[in-house]
Amino acid sequence: METTLLDDLSADLPDGVRLQRAATTIRQAFACDAVGLLVLDAADTLHLVAASGLAHEALGRRFIVAQHPRFATILARREPTWFDPQSVLPDPYDGLLDDRKGSPLPVHDCMGLALYRQDRPWGIITLDALTTGTFDAAAHERLQRLGLILQAAVRVTDLERENRQLRQLGSTQQGLERIGEATEILGRSEAIQSLLHELDLVADSDLPILLLGETGVGKDLFARRLHRHSRRSQQAMIQVNCAALPESLAESELFGHVKGAFSGATSDRPGRFEAAQGGTLFLDEVGELPLSLQAKLLRVLQNGEIQRLGTDQVIKTDVRIIAATNRDLKANTQAGLFRTDLYHRLSVYPIPIPPLRERDRDVLILAGHFLEFSRARLGLRGVRLSYEAERALRQYPWPGNVRELEHVISRAALKMLSRGASRDQVLTIGPELLDLDVGEPEAPSEAPAGARAPTGLRAPGGDTPAPQSDPRPADEIPPLRDSVDACQRQAIGEALAAHHGNWAQAARTLGLDPSNLHKLARRLGMKHEPGAMC
Repeated sequence: METTLLDDLSADLPDGVRLQRAATTIRQAFACDAVGLLVLDAADTLHLVAASGLAHEALGRRFIVAQHPRFATILARREPTWFDPQSVLPDPYDGLLDDRKGSPLPVHDCMGLALYRQDRPWGIITLDALTTGTFDAAAHERLQRLGLILQAAVRVTDLERENRQLRQLGSTQQGLERIGEATEILGRSEAIQSLLHELDLVADSDLPILLLGETGVGKDLFARRLHRHSRRSQQAMIQVNCAALPESLAESELFGHVKGAFSGATSDRPGRFEAAQGGTLFLDEVGELPLSLQAKLLRVLQNGEIQRLGTDQVIKTDVRIIAATNRDLKANTQAGLFRTDLYHRLSVYPIPIPPLRERDRDVLILAGHFLEFSRARLGLRGVRLSYEAERALRQYPWPGNVRELEHVISRAALKMLSRGASRDQVLTIGPELLDLDVGEPEAPSEAPAGARAPTGLRAPGGDTPAPQSDPRPADEIPPLRDSVDACQRQAIGEALAAHHGNWAQAARTLGLDPSNLHKLARRLGMKHEPGAMC
């Protein structure tokens, strides 16, 4: 094991991969059930940067050290800490071991070690085994030796990350991040990692950025990351919610006013542009700006000058503009709802943010983050998702994206308490508590509308099942999934036949992305028979 870890120190590995390989190697070497590497941030909060044997949702959890005495005990010592199986200290991983989601964690062995970088605590490594007696005295000594190699892996990983940041941002950049620290944006999917890489590359360019995405994807978080990685990070980022600006006061809010400019203007007041001087101005929901204000904003962007309302004095501005919208601004320009020239000024570098349904298992990481928040807020021993709840979360299309997920998780935790659950138990949230409408269409990234069976068929105007004439005998009714699959095969086959086997045109007819159509066809077993009909 030591040889494998040492080999990885000299290998050129991406962020996180070196630490993930270390967690997997240590789990195998100690023959235990779970290993976690957690980094300590400036707010005395631990979060996992690598794990083996823990549920996927654990990767989104944030553990405040003061609320978890086991983690606090590990951090307080330089040598390995072993917890007696009869310890009364609550285990932060209760219910989070990947193969024990159905019942509270049984009596088990736990061991941990604090990791340091330059004599400052970097984080901890934890080892958990479901069999009592797994970690004997020899295991403690071995973990102590491995701690030195792990600290070297941490140091190499952090240094490589810092060097990349310095190359991108310049040697004067302050406040370099440690791995996993202060990123705010949770997710390990290819879609989100690719987006973060792109953001970090353009952050220091000073180009105007237009963030495009559905409601609830967290556009403000991405804007803050852009600012934090820019050369303006030491200055303010001022956020303006354009949808909340009253048209009568919008000009004053953005550009400021002087005393007597209008009724109620009793003193001079700087606007948001002046407040953001030298920094970043984030125009959220920019598509909601009235046309009259769009023309004035355009002049500011063109000339780099503003005038407070009520005066002719010109003020030079030096701000970086980041705008965001959930609207199709290009279509709005064609409809006359948004100025074409302003659109081109704002969208020098447009960045689409993927919706939650296109982020694969990130929904579980984010759910884990909101579960830990609910646990701390409600004073619970522990709260987790059942396997069925995890499946429901992954199948739901999330029209409200991350914001909707947060509300769903918070509501489910509250419902458990309202139904008599004890705060001293490890609570398991089932799918029935999530209140997800299973009659909603399947997410486009998984399958087209109708791919998931609804809980019931309702008549158009009532709550009773729609009547059927001449119903078939029960033993002749196929499973609903088979009927849905057959219907999908027929629809795909007809679309392909209509377009002479052209998959791209068939996808457009069906309202699907071509890649999603290919995935669905493979699942239905018709990938190699494009003309299939049923």
